[in-house]
Amino acid sequence: MRRTLISLACLVAASWAWADEAPAPLAERTAESKSSENESAVQPFWSLRPLVRPPVPAVKAADRVRTPIDAFLLARLEAEDMTFSPKADKRALLRRVTYDLIGLPPTPEDVKAFLADRAPDAYEKIVDRLLASPRYGERWARHWMDIVHFAETHGHDEDKPRENAWPYRDYLIRSFNEDKPYARFVQEQVAGDALYPDEASATIALGLLAAGPWDQSSQMGIQDGVSDKAIAQVIDRDDMIATVMSAFCSATVHCARCHNHKFDPFTQADYYSLQAVFAGVDRADRQFDADPAVRKRRLELAERRRLIESLDAQRLSQDAALTAEVAALQREFVQKRDVWKALTPVAVASANGATSKSQADGSVVFSGTRPERDTYTLTLESDLPEITAIQLEVLRDVNLPFNGPGRQDNGNLHLSEVRLSAAPAAGGEAAPLAIASASADFNQDGWTVAHAIDGDPATAWGIFPKVGESHTAVFVLREPLKSSGPVRLTVVLEQLHGGGHLIGRPRVSVTAASQPSAAAPVPVSVVAAMAVEPSSRTPQQQVELSRYLLNSKLKRDLAALPTPQTVYAATRDFKVDGNFKPPTKPRAVHVLRRGDINQPQAEAAPGALSCVAGVEARFAIADPSDEAARRAALARWLVDPNNVLAWRSIVNRVWHYHFGRGICDTPNDLGKMGGQPSHVELLDWLAVEFRDGNDGHSGGSLKRLHRLMVTSAAYKQSSQSDAERTKVDADNRLLWRMNRTRLDAECIRDSMLSIGGKLDLTMGGPSVKQFVQTPGIHITPNVDYQSFDVDSPGNFRRSIYRFLFRTLPDPFMESMDCPDASQLAPVRAQSVTALQALSMLNNRFLVRQSEHTAARLMKQSTEPPEQVRLLFQLALCRDPVADEADRWNAYAAKHGVANACRMMFNTSEFLFVN
Repeated sequence: MRRTLISLACLVAASWAWADEAPAPLAERTAESKSSENESAVQPFWSLRPLVRPPVPAVKAADRVRTPIDAFLLARLEAEDMTFSPKADKRALLRRVTYDLIGLPPTPEDVKAFLADRAPDAYEKIVDRLLASPRYGERWARHWMDIVHFAETHGHDEDKPRENAWPYRDYLIRSFNEDKPYARFVQEQVAGDALYPDEASATIALGLLAAGPWDQSSQMGIQDGVSDKAIAQVIDRDDMIATVMSAFCSATVHCARCHNHKFDPFTQADYYSLQAVFAGVDRADRQFDADPAVRKRRLELAERRRLIESLDAQRLSQDAALTAEVAALQREFVQKRDVWKALTPVAVASANGATSKSQADGSVVFSGTRPERDTYTLTLESDLPEITAIQLEVLRDVNLPFNGPGRQDNGNLHLSEVRLSAAPAAGGEAAPLAIASASADFNQDGWTVAHAIDGDPATAWGIFPKVGESHTAVFVLREPLKSSGPVRLTVVLEQLHGGGHLIGRPRVSVTAASQPSAAAPVPVSVVAAMAVEPSSRTPQQQVELSRYLLNSKLKRDLAALPTPQTVYAATRDFKVDGNFKPPTKPRAVHVLRRGDINQPQAEAAPGALSCVAGVEARFAIADPSDEAARRAALARWLVDPNNVLAWRSIVNRVWHYHFGRGICDTPNDLGKMGGQPSHVELLDWLAVEFRDGNDGHSGGSLKRLHRLMVTSAAYKQSSQSDAERTKVDADNRLLWRMNRTRLDAECIRDSMLSIGGKLDLTMGGPSVKQFVQTPGIHITPNVDYQSFDVDSPGNFRRSIYRFLFRTLPDPFMESMDCPDASQLAPVRAQSVTALQALSMLNNRFLVRQSEHTAARLMKQSTEPPEQVRLLFQLALCRDPVADEADRWNAYAAKHGVANACRMMFNTSEFLFVN
């Protein structure tokens, strides 16, 4: 049976093979190769020569010219005694341009309307409609995600998910749909926060710099100051350089890390100057505000924080307004009593003999025995006349495993139950306190703090994986505890979960606030300073009190702002996570002899490539500590009109996606180890046309560039091969016909959803996890694509909204050549393998979509011949011819309509675009 399946797979795979004849080498009789051979030592390489708009050549077949593109191509063809192939039929052309621009098949209604439209501009109207479709942005954003190796996990050994990477994907979709000027598009992704500080989208755009892999183990696990950590940071910046310079300049600058580039004029000094540009940022979750007014207010509060941090006695003595503000805050503070007061236990007990030691801050550190279950009883006294809530802090401690706050081997804790009771301090029976609600600053998945008050010993509050940090839980009382004198509180903490998940260092605080919220208790020194008359305070007491009151107000002001949104992006301001800490200023970067971190040479100044004439290679940064200014300088360098690499790079990329191959067939390398351009003058003409605009159009419009290419006669050619022309140009480098291309993985998947009537066109939002993630604690996530419900609504979203793993890709998408997101993918492979055929025949998703398609056909018609005709229209944009109809009707009658749909999805005509 296994041998039969493999044989069948090989037969189906063979049916996908290209219809063209075996390739023969193109005669090397081109102007480009001659100029390359005769290139002198002083003449710059073709990609570094100044950009000049070449004249549009005159051609014999002037009637075939629809755009200047055609004239350049025909001039080369006519030199080889060739011309364009005949025009493709309207159905093939509509299918081609629809997949190219929006990545979906045209509907039967689209085909019918286009065939019926006899207007001379019927095709141009189709192009304009497709470019205006929101589906266009989804299609071209996916191309860009390949270019910058975007994914939503870190990669490497742990491959931790990035839950906030998706806003960058949505930014790309919006940018393409809005036809954002290309220069602006580039600048936002390198330095949007610096150049456009009032626009949230410009901050989201920095997701580009964080799109690639990130070595979590090295960045978080290695301490600063050791060479391994410095190496990890160099490698991280290297990925940023490779992404930016490959995407925007098609330059392999990252090859100059250990020595000057062996082939292109990129020096080690250039490389480390680019390292210096990114020396002040890391990859992490970055918060931003969509509302400019909120952003402005948050920036004001950030400036306020800096003022508070730098506050000293001299500033206080000289700033009367600040002194008055502090005095007012103290009066307000005393009146509101909106404060947590830490209570020092008067008695501590452990049911299983754990030892305890009281600390100066009111906490208790437990050590010793670690039983499967235990009960801690803390007895505390409070003199507050009213208590509305009780706060439990579980504090980190260097003596605990992984710094705690639990005593399990990995620092975790599971708190099974919290019980509260109170009695007069003078004596009397304790009465239980009813808890109205519980909240915590962090909850382990499936182990929320609510589980600590639900009475179920099998559930608990847990904090993994946020170990090594302090955590806070607040229990709001159903009725305030009121007393005319001191009260004695009993807080019982019970751990029944097992596995040594014991608390290591708890602290209990109380508040009388009408709306309690988690907050740190007032330090003892601040309480002491408040008790002293202002005139009697020492300068140190006044500074400490002022900082506390000003910080408390700052926290309230920040809490009053709307919750900021988050994107995984380049940032210099993020929470410390293990040994991963934000840089206080750009790190020093030195040229490294042979790339060795232990052999630093001269310090590198921020800059870019010295070989690009007419653009300053080293950046004048007024304030060396201003890292954003470095990226802003690079962003301006990238889009400078004289940056010939940038403008050649983007038009070559767009050409590649429309014609199946770039004018230079290595889109990420326009250097000497890359391909030779087939039409260098055409490439220059396109670059100048795109950069400068023409005929009243401003430069930088990608939609205009698309329109220019897809309305050309060259694009509209048939893809039919020809034996005689193949002898001259087997690779079709001269574009005497249109290249035949295979649908990429996303187009295959989305097409099946569209044809089956199941495609959900909802745009944007968090990515859909089209897999089952096994619960539990894993260093590397454990995901199962096979078990995901094929009829889950999330499975009907367009493919661009899939959650993208680096090391755990979707097996079906991977088999259809969806690229490895750990690598830059300027060109996708187009392989034909038995594994693809097996996937297309047996994958659960494909089988189910075949069933949905069959259900749609049977709903539209009860007649089998009509069902087959509708299937052809939906999948191939045409009716079957007579003998096809007979064979497909017979197959459907014998094997069922669903199997006929499955076979249709396996045909070459469906999988390839002519």
